Amino acid sequence: MNTKDSLMIIDGMALLFRGYYATSYSGYIMKTSKGIPTNAIYGFVKYMQDAIRTFQPTHVLCCWDMGARTFRNELYPAYKANRGEAPDELIPQFDLVKRVVEYFDIPNIGIEGFEADDCIGTLAKKYSQEMQIQILTGDHDSLQLINENTHSIIMKKGMSNYEVYTLEKLLEEKELTPAQFIDLKGLMGDTSDNFPGVKGIGEKTAIKLLKEYGSIEGILENLPKLSKGIRTKIETELDMLHLSRKLAEIHCEVPVEIEIQKCIRSIDEARVTEIFEELEFHRLLKDKSFLEGLKVNIQPLC
Repeated sequence: MNTKDSLMIIDGMALLFRGYYATSYSGYIMKTSKGIPTNAIYGFVKYMQDAIRTFQPTHVLCCWDMGARTFRNELYPAYKANRGEAPDELIPQFDLVKRVVEYFDIPNIGIEGFEADDCIGTLAKKYSQEMQIQILTGDHDSLQLINENTHSIIMKKGMSNYEVYTLEKLLEEKELTPAQFIDLKGLMGDTSDNFPGVKGIGEKTAIKLLKEYGSIEGILENLPKLSKGIRTKIETELDMLHLSRKLAEIHCEVPVEIEIQKCIRSIDEARVTEIFEELEFHRLLKDKSFLEGLKVNIQPLC
């Protein structure tokens, strides 16, 4: 495989939810003449096209969550239990968007019992030895997957607005290594995923401890050196500390297989036109630059 090859792994849910809320904030939901909501898919393909045009990967695939429950719910039943139901107009778009992705000749990947992040981590680990990995997401959990050949492209507000994290960028901005980023979540927890970490330890204290002692293991080995207050908090929540770290860590041994040749970027204009006509994406059909932006023109920016 060519050393200049690059694989963009798309966090499908991140793009779909972003597409939904970016196009529904005014209260208007785009629908076909048959009443099928399509606003999230419209936003999804716009974000996907922009990222492909910007970063010019040679290969692309898309990973998805496959249901609400995963092995993490077995470990901790309250995991993500704070999240409400998806908006009614978004629900029918979950399956339809995967069909749209297929029309772009991009493989869909998802494994029951695991999150999309776990599939992303597994595939990034497998292929980073032979090609550049570009993880497209809005989720900072992906920062734990960064290495010399794996970069995390975090989508920020608006189109064409990205923060590209490399090892150097992560160390400069977060003052942490990828492995320490997992331990950070173990210590401080994650309110969005609904696990607490160590009560009373926030981000500032957690980063200070990790910078001084390197890891959770290093912190535990040096408990006598800590202030009485911090030591008591950790000792009281020791089981939750270990559990929170396990919940935070992306599982990179998912039983997922993909023929990498099927991920080679290509575009069949007739097929894309067909699905756009079905979804009544008239504006995109008129935009000649849209499909041009998906054509291969390898000048990688990441």
